[in-house]
This record gives sequence, structure tokens and C-alpha cells, in this order.
Amino acid sequence: MPWILLSVLVFIWGVPQVKKQLDVLSSPKFEIPRLHNTTVRTFPVVAQPTPDKPTKPEAAEFKLNWLSATGTGILAAAILAGLYMGFSLAELARVYRRTLWLVRFSLITIAAMLALGYVTKYSGTDATLGLALAKTGALYPFFGTLLGWLGVALTGSDTASNVLFGSLQKITAEQTGISPVLMCAANSSGGVMGKMVDAQSIVVASTATNWYGHEGSILRYVFFHSIALAALVGILVYLQAYVAPFTGMVVK
Repeated sequence: MPWILLSVLVFIWGVPQVKKQLDVLSSPKFEIPRLHNTTVRTFPVVAQPTPDKPTKPEAAEFKLNWLSATGTGILAAAILAGLYMGFSLAELARVYRRTLWLVRFSLITIAAMLALGYVTKYSGTDATLGLALAKTGALYPFFGTLLGWLGVALTGSDTASNVLFGSLQKITAEQTGISPVLMCAANSSGGVMGKMVDAQSIVVASTATNWYGHEGSILRYVFFHSIALAALVGILVYLQAYVAPFTGMVVK
């Protein structure tokens, strides 16, 4: 029942019309002082500006779409599943309080890495790295996929990796003449293969199973598998970038 509720509610939360309606109900947006509309990307990071298409400053707004966020749907599924299995609201609150305490450092790490992703964007670091990676030329699809793997291995989150390297992937893809859609997708696909080696997931797993002190053993066991799978995804992305009929799989 928990998995059925989770599947149904995540599906509902993923429908664009539902997200839009939930954002209408509550989705406050805040402009970041002294940063909003103060950063400008210029050529060669973006296309050469023209009189009819001038370069616009970067918006720096924090959108608190807490109601339409997928995590809210997951929380609703967990509460409904708990009630269905006979737990009271007080018992659920105690479990959540204990769980939040166990993963408190992981939550702080996720928030910090997401923040770092925005720092790299507005400081221009992602643009600098993107231009450097463009020098790999035809091999960029392979290395770009491994960059996604590295992002998740460092941050512990595919979302954080996309925030950290998503703009970089787009910039580099445009510089090398490769589909930005393909490379942004490769960042996520390669990132999934790094999930098994990130410290955060290993710590959470050892905590949940009461197998403290064996994190190093877990990492050594899964590291080769993670690298091998990421390399295979990199090869697939390379084929999708250059070799027919794989190129037909890329969304235009």
C-alpha cells in the first residue's frame, strides 16, 4: 500500500496542470537583494547580442514552490500510508522527529550543495568550466556524462548535480555544437550512476540498517560498478551525439 500511494501521488504531482494549480494556491517568490538583475552573461558564453536581441541581466529569484514540489506529494503519501497502517498522528510525528534527527547532517549537506550550485552560476564559475570542457571537442559527450557522475558523487543528489552543472552542460554543448538537451539529460543519467558511491547515501544506508562503521567497505564494493556503469552511459551518449541511428533518439 505505501508503494501504491507513493506511485499514484507522485504521478499526480508530476502532471503539469496539477503543478500549475498548486502554484496558484501558494508559490511565493522573493528577489535576492543586490543580486537580482545584476549579473550579465556575455559572448562567448551566450550568443552574440544584437540590437533586436540584447543581453538581459540574470534574474535572481527564490521561488518557494513548496506545495507543488514532488517532496510534498511524497510526504502526503507517507502520511496516508501511515494512517492506513494504523499509526496515529502522534506516532507519525514521533517517527518523523526521530528520522529528521538521524539525517540532520545529510539534509544540511543537501541544502549547502544546492546553495553552492547557485553560487557557481552567479559567480560565472560554471561558464568558465563550460568553456574549458569545450576544449575536449568530440569527446565531450563522454566526459560530460562523467561530469554528471562526479556531481552526484560529490553532492549526493541528482537534483543538486543538475543545479551545480546544468548550466555548464548547456554552455559547453552550445560551444561544441552538440544538443544541449542531450547533454543536460546526460548529466542526470550519468549522475544516477554516481548515487551508489556518494557519501550521503552510504551514511544514510548504514544508519537505516544499523550497520555503523562499514561505510568504507560499502564504498569499496560498489565503486567499480559505479564507474563502469557511468562509462557505459557515456558511450551511449557519445553514440547519440554522433552515430546514426542513435542520433534519432535525441529530442530536437
